[in-house]
Amino acid sequence: MKIAYMLGSLNRGGTETLLLDCFRNKAQAPFDFIGIYRKEGQLSNDFRTSQVPLFKLCPKHPLDVGYFSRLRKLIHSQQISILHAQQPLDALYARIATLFMSVRVVLTLHGYDAGFKTTDRIILRWAIHWSDIILFVSNAQKAYYQRQYSLPTKKVQTLYNGISFVKLDKAKVTDIRQELHLPKEVMLLGSVGNFVPGRDQMTLCRFLKRLHETNVDFRFLFVGAKSKVEPDRFEECVQFCAENNLSSDVFFLGSREDVPSILKQLDAFLYASDHDTFGIAVIEAMASSVPVFVNDWEVMREITDDGVYANLYPTKQEEELFRQFMDFTANTTTYKQQAQKASAWVRKNYSIQNHQINMSNIYRSIGSTPEEK
Repeated sequence: MKIAYMLGSLNRGGTETLLLDCFRNKAQAPFDFIGIYRKEGQLSNDFRTSQVPLFKLCPKHPLDVGYFSRLRKLIHSQQISILHAQQPLDALYARIATLFMSVRVVLTLHGYDAGFKTTDRIILRWAIHWSDIILFVSNAQKAYYQRQYSLPTKKVQTLYNGISFVKLDKAKVTDIRQELHLPKEVMLLGSVGNFVPGRDQMTLCRFLKRLHETNVDFRFLFVGAKSKVEPDRFEECVQFCAENNLSSDVFFLGSREDVPSILKQLDAFLYASDHDTFGIAVIEAMASSVPVFVNDWEVMREITDDGVYANLYPTKQEEELFRQFMDFTANTTTYKQQAQKASAWVRKNYSIQNHQINMSNIYRSIGSTPEEK
């Protein structure tokens, strides 16, 4: 059994981070695989140095017959039995290229359909219809799609994302305080996530304004890139911080390659979401033994065992986040002890090794008994 992971671009994002961790841990995976992608990106060199065979196939237009022919030849030459797409478009491409072949098509949906245009929804529906199995990264996400698209139970499964904890543990620590010329004694807080639909950095900005008013000595790091599609999300946060005298306390670092190093140096990690499907950044922060504050969005309840292993605050309620955080400042030792327990729990439940084992079981099931289309 040999798998081909299909990616769109190799830019930095949650999906690409997951796949890169899988590529870097190929030696431990119970199956063989290659990668197929359409566009270069920030992580191109990282994927290449993983030593996993990587092939670039880029259609010149949506119905490029030459692309389907090249993909079909690659499937034959590499003896691929399953194509695993990470986007609906790639699942559709995979099915067209494998017409009259015994190759199976798996689709993982990493996000929701919010903001989809008519064409996107048509592609999504066809991809769902023609894929042999659809995977979701949380039960909350799966339930949503089952309601919206009337998916048969036999065709859907939940497969939690996996984290390479070795990557976190062996990350070289570079002193972020020294880089930003911060006092050693200042409380260092942070959040990780691009400024894209689904994130809610503005709630965190309002919380920081409230925290600033109490004269708590802190510095806050926003790690994440500005969206090229919706740059206003980033600009509004920057403007809000400037208007409320937060510019010297809040740093917008953009995309960073040293996130594991930064996480280890935080005193607390804060996160706000509108509709995340999993929350890799939250899991990585928990694994780093950092006290985590995250809003009570359904999937965040799911990945924190209903708040047992993180501090949940009501969504968009910065005042309640502030109340919880002030308790943290008064009882820091207790919160850090709880963070140690959270780290042990997520490392047991969300490792990249568990992800690959569960993935292998799914591959074997559809390899022997394909779903009816």
